[in-house]
Amino acid sequence: MLSTGNYIRQSLELHLYFTRTMKEHSFFLEAGFTPKDKNYIDEADAFRLAFDNLLFDVISISDGVVSRDLLEAGEAITPYTLDAEKASAYYTGVKIATNLTKLEEELAGDSFSRHSHEELERKVAAINNRALELTAGLIRYKSRLLSDVLSCKVFTVNYPLLIDHIMREAKLYFTLVKRLQEREDIDLEREAYEQEYFWNRIMAEHAKFLRGLLDPTEDELINMSNNFGREFDKLTMEAREAMNQSVPLSKVTDDSYKATLAIGKFKEQGTVGLLECKIKSIIVPLLGDHILREANHYLRLLKIFKRVGELE
Repeated sequence: MLSTGNYIRQSLELHLYFTRTMKEHSFFLEAGFTPKDKNYIDEADAFRLAFDNLLFDVISISDGVVSRDLLEAGEAITPYTLDAEKASAYYTGVKIATNLTKLEEELAGDSFSRHSHEELERKVAAINNRALELTAGLIRYKSRLLSDVLSCKVFTVNYPLLIDHIMREAKLYFTLVKRLQEREDIDLEREAYEQEYFWNRIMAEHAKFLRGLLDPTEDELINMSNNFGREFDKLTMEAREAMNQSVPLSKVTDDSYKATLAIGKFKEQGTVGLLECKIKSIIVPLLGDHILREANHYLRLLKIFKRVGELE
């Protein structure tokens, strides 16, 4: 059973990453509709604002509680997040809560002793329950939207695969919060198999989305995206084979780590290029920063899995 301290810290770290992810998913969906689908726009906006509020409450009790590793990994925010939010708000007219990013910049890690475990535990349990309710609603929304897009009832500039992609991420978030609420002590070896399969597929799809959103004249970037897509497709298959014990997990972890380092640098360069208006595309800068944070999140997980593998 998970200790109270680990329950609090793991919950807040999970939310710092995923709550921002969910609010940005809502933003990407909101910005992708035509004016005809005002109901879908309004629903996405409501989810975005609700996740803003949840993230504010998470940040307000995270100082000194979450690990320095998380804060330094670039998965909660990056040096580009604030500028990417400002640019994307300018392009879309959506008022993005940049104050949350400024608050996160001030967070410090690892001085747990100044907090009351009992009070924090109560607050975290309430946040977890709110996250479960909100995320379940967002999953239903994404599922309904995907069905309407596939049956040609709704048009959006977001690919059907992207809607499915962000729905899978929401389902992962829901599952992880539920496991924390049940105080489940996570088996890191089992987690490595599942997470590497999941995130290698996510990285492959990021590369394919980028390929399709770049201007057709951006030949070099399109080719690089294609290559990353193929590489992570292969790694996804290797992770599946590792589940069946036909490939050593340590090899998949090492290969995934190297590939994720490379795609992370590619995403960082892309985010900078978008902010500096040096890349021709239909990509809002916040999407570049968003997928950079996802690569950073996966890198931190892979470092943990590598350490576990070395101890065995």
